[in-house]
Amino acid sequence: MLKLEARAQPSAFWSYGSPLLALVVTVVIGVMLFVALGKDPIRGLEMFFWQPIRNGYALGELMVKATPLLIIALGLAVCFRSNVWNIGAEGQYIIGAIFAGGVALLADKGTGAWIVIPVVLAGIVGGMAWAAVTALLRDRFNANEILVSLMLVYVAVQLLSYLVGGPWKDPQGFNFPQTRTFDAATRIPRLFEGSRMSIGVVLAVLGVGAIWVFLFRTRAGFAQQVGGLAPAAARYAGFSSRQALWTALLISGGAAGLAGALEVAGPIGQLTAYVPAGYGFAAIIVAYVGRLHPVGMVFSAILMSMFYIGGEMAQSRLGLTKSLTGVFQGLLLFSLLACDTLVNYRLRVGRSGSK
Repeated sequence: MLKLEARAQPSAFWSYGSPLLALVVTVVIGVMLFVALGKDPIRGLEMFFWQPIRNGYALGELMVKATPLLIIALGLAVCFRSNVWNIGAEGQYIIGAIFAGGVALLADKGTGAWIVIPVVLAGIVGGMAWAAVTALLRDRFNANEILVSLMLVYVAVQLLSYLVGGPWKDPQGFNFPQTRTFDAATRIPRLFEGSRMSIGVVLAVLGVGAIWVFLFRTRAGFAQQVGGLAPAAARYAGFSSRQALWTALLISGGAAGLAGALEVAGPIGQLTAYVPAGYGFAAIIVAYVGRLHPVGMVFSAILMSMFYIGGEMAQSRLGLTKSLTGVFQGLLLFSLLACDTLVNYRLRVGRSGSK
């Protein structure tokens, strides 16, 4: 029988190289999948790995997809390093979008460009408020933050559906569940003419630097990580577990809310029932493929956005279902888990019942 035996000293090289190996495994399985579906595998891989980077406009669209993934993943990395399992970033993203959209709807033709700042801040506050519900229930009643944060995603989805189909519904929107288009003054400024890239890209890059400094160069960040790795040692050192819980969830919720604000006031330009795009869940994969390191997550966010764009192109050009995006995301995650398992454990063959 096969059994796993812990390695005395896991390979330092493969500890960092396993995400690349997981990508190779994902590509190999993807080729097999395209063949099984009767599609040209070279053409299929082109949709995922070449079309998203083939020219300047495509690169701009890649950054549009990567920006919310990276911002949310940065917040999740703080949570996961703190041993706080926030699985509900999608809900915090939606509430951030709702808060930002509510402020944007207050603007009219006479409103100045200054309204962009309150729109973004409202998104951050909304995400933090939604994450605070999870923190409160975990803190006061020891509720499981995995279940609470996940269930709150569905509450957020229903709240969004109510607003865009009820009080905020555009009376001239042909009965579609959406608000009116936001005024130009509320839109997130774009970086280049002819591209949908906004200053959200700049904020994401600044976020990478800020989270790196927080985690690896501040006492507060050290306390967060010690609490996650060794709770008993953290208590002995005088670090507050309650403070770590609230800090992790508020940072994560604020980041997800910021991503939601940048999306609805940027590329989308209004609130619709289709704001939930799965970014909050995909960002979990981004965080782990990036090894919970801010720089690593830059590359994993780009890779994940290539999967999003590739899935859309495979749907329109190859006639495949859009759910292929989720298939590739899942393949990457499970390949990474398998590689990490083999980095830390070796397979042993033994006879059943042997000691």
